[in-house]
Amino acid sequence: MSDLRWDEVRSFFDPELMGALPDVFVPDTSAEDWQAVFDLVEARGWRWELVQGGAAAPLPPAAEALARPVGAEVVELRVHPAPGVLVIFRPRSAEKIDFDVDLRELQGQDGVDVLCGFLGEIGRELGKPVRMTSEGGSEAHPVLGFDPGLDRVVLLTDPSDRCHHPVTQSMV
Repeated sequence: MSDLRWDEVRSFFDPELMGALPDVFVPDTSAEDWQAVFDLVEARGWRWELVQGGAAAPLPPAAEALARPVGAEVVELRVHPAPGVLVIFRPRSAEKIDFDVDLRELQGQDGVDVLCGFLGEIGRELGKPVRMTSEGGSEAHPVLGFDPGLDRVVLLTDPSDRCHHPVTQSMV
């Protein structure tokens, strides 16, 4: 059974309300946590590609990916945890793992299940919470996330609370 039901969370998967690429993050991390994510991607056999400056590259140790000089080209780890679903990690800081998901790829109960499964995989591997906010939203106001204490993805706000939807909020 899924952690969340489509009928409950439909608004959190609406690209018009949340932005097409909501912000997903794991706070309070380290280079070792990033390495655990890199290792998880390989261990699960998820299709991935590391892109740096527009060119494909081999997957380096996380510490190396994080040690880029200021102004260096952005590194993106593009992971496909399910067919038709792309997750983009950007190793910018050891202190936070952040990534994007495309809500247009995660529609219906199947999309909810894929996202919950993926957040759970990351959270369990790290033993840490994984949070999702609206695109460009405040990390202080996540809408859903993996709770390691409950070992499942939970709602962190009421889906009918329109103040967490940036498009609606600006119309108020």
